[in-house]
Amino acid sequence: MARRPSGQPTDAELAILRVLWDAGPSALGAVREAVQASRPVALTTVATTLKVMLDKGLVRREDGPRGYIWSAVATREAAASGMLGKLLDHLFDGSARGLVAHLIEEGALDDRDRRAIRAMLDAADAPKPDRQKEGGGS
Repeated sequence: MARRPSGQPTDAELAILRVLWDAGPSALGAVREAVQASRPVALTTVATTLKVMLDKGLVRREDGPRGYIWSAVATREAAASGMLGKLLDHLFDGSARGLVAHLIEEGALDDRDRRAIRAMLDAADAPKPDRQKEGGGS
């Protein structure tokens, strides 16, 4: 029995999405050229991958002056959320604490990262102004 196709991008699809996120709508040749800068890839491979991505709803295409113009439908944030959620579920039993512990134990966080994370945690813990209160009452 064939497994259901994942809505999450593969590594090759993610490379193409990065190109489209950074460059915006692009022709096939431009996408291939940008991917080619990091690894060898055939034009037909990029074309096939884009077709699969179209079927998955990750990209859309429009007629351009000399072929299709491809653009990302999936946002960087949506891809990150989906992939991170899958990573948390599969490797850390859904625990963000487990992921952070792993990053600390592996030495993946430098001092700058740690300071930035502490600042984000402090900001998240800071009391939020109550927007429902009427101002100026005594």
